[in-house]
Amino acid sequence: MTTSLQTPPRTWFITGASSGFGQAFASHALARGDNVVATARNPARLQALVEAAPERVLALTLDVDRDGDAEAAVDAAVARFGRIDVLINNAGYAVVGALEETSLAELRAIMQTNFFGAIAVTRAVLPVLRRQRSGAIVNISSLGGQLSYAGFSAYSATKFALEGASEALALEMAPFGVKVLIVEPGAFRTALQGAAMRDMPPIEAYADSVGPTRAFAHGMDGTQEGDPAKAAEAIEQALAAERTPLRLQLGADAVAAVRGHAETLLADLARWEPVARATAFAATA
Repeated sequence: MTTSLQTPPRTWFITGASSGFGQAFASHALARGDNVVATARNPARLQALVEAAPERVLALTLDVDRDGDAEAAVDAAVARFGRIDVLINNAGYAVVGALEETSLAELRAIMQTNFFGAIAVTRAVLPVLRRQRSGAIVNISSLGGQLSYAGFSAYSATKFALEGASEALALEMAPFGVKVLIVEPGAFRTALQGAAMRDMPPIEAYADSVGPTRAFAHGMDGTQEGDPAKAAEAIEQALAAERTPLRLQLGADAVAAVRGHAETLLADLARWEPVARATAFAATA
């Protein structure tokens, strides 16, 4: 049985709303009759959303890497709509390349956007949600937040970090009636494998291990099976459930990959359990 998360109209605060998942989430919310705070680094790209429902859309400039942007956007959202019910941390990008191919500057940059950027927005929204004693935080991770592949070390590192923080945040916010949902999509038809993916300069030594990943990542652009609009519907269903899951995998590829990874983890845990347990101090007489 499901229950409504909040009596409509709700207010959705969405980062990276100009394309892909963010745009799909915004369109879904508007179709429900809800309000949308659509944010992007370039608000001009949000004009179509504004025109679709000018009285229910607030388009704001928000660069998650820039200090103060999150707080200003949250203040503007509350001033316009009085509350925030669903925060969706969606802004981010991907890097493909071996760890050695990825400079420290690139590693710091993607961590700044994908992890610290999401955390900055979350921290700006938390006081609002605490005061309301209701709402939801949706952090868009990836199946790469549960496991990784050669060539995705930098990207997965950001998502692993986001998921770790989200697990703790779920426990911290539960007493206030605030839900936290980690979304782990597989391949969806967004810009992540296109304009939102940075390719690191290849080193020949990694041609066999990272080369196939690089080709796969770029070759799938525009052909991914996942439909962002259906992802929005799935997230809505999870948030409306009486027991919202901590993690929601989206796409058959995500389900298969996460299940296989979990089974391997459990098998290794069982195989090495005697060694693990044998590390305690010896009992004394």
